[in-house]
Amino acid sequence: MTTYAMAIDLAHCVGCHTCAVACKLNNNLPDGLWYNRVLTEGGAYLDAAAGTYPNDLRRTFWPRSCQHCEVPACAAVCPVEAIVKREDGIVMQDNELCIGCKLCITACPYEARVFNETDPAYPVDFKFGDWDAPEHLALKVEKCTFCANRIDRGDVPACMELCPGRARYWGDIDDPASEINAYLEGRDYTKLLEDKGTGPNVYYVTK
Repeated sequence: MTTYAMAIDLAHCVGCHTCAVACKLNNNLPDGLWYNRVLTEGGAYLDAAAGTYPNDLRRTFWPRSCQHCEVPACAAVCPVEAIVKREDGIVMQDNELCIGCKLCITACPYEARVFNETDPAYPVDFKFGDWDAPEHLALKVEKCTFCANRIDRGDVPACMELCPGRARYWGDIDDPASEINAYLEGRDYTKLLEDKGTGPNVYYVTK
């Protein structure tokens, strides 16, 4: 059995947003759409700090995208079964089946989905990123796929490959010899909103 997962070292994440930009470029995402975001504890705006000025300010970055859950809340509510979990644990969405009802957006506790309100628009007049990047359609919901197209050809997710702080680790969490398991051994980590019962497969390393 294979279950792909990702670990993110919060101490090494510098909030540079390279992961978000790499994801956007490699997936040829339309204007205004982001699968990957880098949030902070302090507030809703970019790079907000937590604490009080002047002696208790701190800033922790929390990169966030689809958590590729063991029990995806999004799949449970989709009325047309457009959301499927692959045998390798990657949660995928079939845009041809999606009817744009947005129930999956409401159900996802991680706010990890985006919606194409209109025909996709791009900053340039040609397709960029991976040659096999997913197609983007109007009135459809989209999400991070762990770069499934890259995984299927033996590569790694774009966000992990380009991280300058080497804050991301990737692999089969069911394989004791995988890179991600070797990295997680002996470290403290947390998962987001585990009380929701979704079983997220993104590990945030805290120490």
